[in-house]
Amino acid sequence: MKKIALVTGGTKGLGLAIVECLSEHCQTVIATYNTTPPSIEFPNVLFRKVDVTDQSSCDELLKSLVDEGIYPNILVNNAGVVKDVMFHKMERSAWNEVLNVNLNSIFNLTQPIYSRMRQEGFGRIINISSVNANKGQIGQANYCASKAGIQGFTKALALEGAHKNITVNTISPGYCQTDMLTSMKPEVLEQVINTIPARRLGKPEEIAHLVAYLISENAGYVSGANFEINGGLYSS
Repeated sequence: MKKIALVTGGTKGLGLAIVECLSEHCQTVIATYNTTPPSIEFPNVLFRKVDVTDQSSCDELLKSLVDEGIYPNILVNNAGVVKDVMFHKMERSAWNEVLNVNLNSIFNLTQPIYSRMRQEGFGRIINISSVNANKGQIGQANYCASKAGIQGFTKALALEGAHKNITVNTISPGYCQTDMLTSMKPEVLEQVINTIPARRLGKPEEIAHLVAYLISENAGYVSGANFEINGGLYSS
């Protein structure tokens, strides 16, 4: 069976690492982006500009893929944003934006792609959550709520899709080597690293290789799980 993967938020950070890794395991990878255009090309990767929060934008993407005879049977919901602020100072716009991008947008692509997976009798869905969904984090009430919602969604959909050979899993990374963290002041970054038992940041490729395992034939019995990758910072 041809493996065709769609990765949202696939042009930077964890998303780009996932796209690069899956390009070695899939015939075709579609990587979506909204504000960050691709800075690198891969021979079997198609980059598409999409607003994952907009249903019509997602519908247009899927229609264009169908017109090209491309039907994703692997979906990685990775797109996400942060708008950190203490809850008593948080405006509804910051709450809504984070929930819309991180959680509500998952419906827009997952529902139609999952429906086709049911028809084909095969599918792999990986949802990217966060260690803070379980651990909590000051100033991230919106972010933590959105990422915890992803975990609940995973568990429910895993139950619904199991008899159709569709696996649904969550990966919850800890602090990783992404622009958001590495751009911190050195003293602040050092404080972050000192909270991690492994005393280092995670590597994006470490998350990507777990995604590669979860789409493999060897992971066909793995569904409804939440994989913590955080250097021992938190275990559930």
